[in-house]
Amino acid sequence: MIEPKSFLYREADGVATLTLNRPETLNSLTFEVYAELRDTFAALARHDPVRAVVLTGTGRGFCSGGDVHAIIAELLSRDARGLLEFTRMTCDVVRNMRLLPKPIIAAVNGTAAGAGAVLALASDLRIAVEGAKWAFLFVKVGLAGADMGAAFLLPRIVGLGRATELLMLGDTITSEEAARYGLVNKVVPAERLAAEAQALAERLARGPGLALALTKQTLNEELSTDLLSALENEARTQAFLMETRDFREAYEAFVAKRPAQFTGR
Repeated sequence: MIEPKSFLYREADGVATLTLNRPETLNSLTFEVYAELRDTFAALARHDPVRAVVLTGTGRGFCSGGDVHAIIAELLSRDARGLLEFTRMTCDVVRNMRLLPKPIIAAVNGTAAGAGAVLALASDLRIAVEGAKWAFLFVKVGLAGADMGAAFLLPRIVGLGRATELLMLGDTITSEEAARYGLVNKVVPAERLAAEAQALAERLARGPGLALALTKQTLNEELSTDLLSALENEARTQAFLMETRDFREAYEAFVAKRPAQFTGR
């Protein structure tokens, strides 16, 4: 049973919804929230009833990043070992998100700033409300734009030039601009966000789970490989999947002119 205490958690129709729940601070992150996000994404990898995940927030913000008082003030009193312990924990959140063999949808309901923007970035798909503000603002607090994998992931989604601009300047952009950059997959009115994210998550949850898991794994692996290695990797992956029940089920459903019923096996 997955029961985090620092944010809301719900399961329905094969979808787990994680809702950051500190609306008074635009869902800023504390040490506890970071740790529970890390542990929850790790636990979801072993939790078979869940086949897709939605990450969202309550109120006007998706996530405004690390809490100024609960985290930043405390970090100023830590030694080098303590600081590295913290930064490694934050990176482990992204590590567990990317290693989760299930799709993650960020339903960005408002401001996504700092670590909040990276949480959306580390998700597989991003749906955002109209006019939401996005900012990778680490440089504005004297830190590198390279945080929690941002300098690795962002150039691969929006290109090196645009990523350099966003990470070095720390400027705020809207969801509409983020969509033009390729960072956001879809922009919707606020009243439609939850339904759109749930519908997409349920669609993925009904899909061939093993094939989706290996698609995500392959995308991760081929972020830093050469073409010939990628081709061999994909050949082996497809050959493996051609032996699965889901591959046979897709064929039999096509012949019978009925929807496929995938089991992830």
